[in-house]
Amino acid sequence: MRDCYDQTDKGFAEWQATGRIGAYEWGDHLDVVRAAVARGVTIRRVRVVSEPLSDYLRWEHACTEVNITAGEDIRWLPRTKAADLLLPGADCWVFDHRVVRWNFQRGDGTNPHHYTFSSDPRTVRDIVAAFEMAWDRATPHEEYKTD
Repeated sequence: MRDCYDQTDKGFAEWQATGRIGAYEWGDHLDVVRAAVARGVTIRRVRVVSEPLSDYLRWEHACTEVNITAGEDIRWLPRTKAADLLLPGADCWVFDHRVVRWNFQRGDGTNPHHYTFSSDPRTVRDIVAAFEMAWDRATPHEEYKTD
């Protein structure tokens, strides 16, 4: 939902200098994704973006193949195609159509790792509905062109 996140990331700096994505620190994210997918969990992500993409999002696009190899299904949705959708005001994940985890970033793009959760059925319902509409409009990663 944002055009940039933490631009102090070593991986972003390396990509800007060399075009390589090797320095990004995935932490345990890829292992968590692989384990969930092995249990039969589907992990879908829609990236709502401004076009042309910011340098940060072009880097994120370059890194996305790693997410996909781990088992995520990722699509890209230009804001011009999302303007009439009632999308949430912050990044979030939905787990099992029961819980929303909100991820709040600072204005400078850094992540304080401040998360809140909601299991209110109305909130979950509305977020899931918004996601499904965005998913239907979004372009699969392998078809989305950055230029």
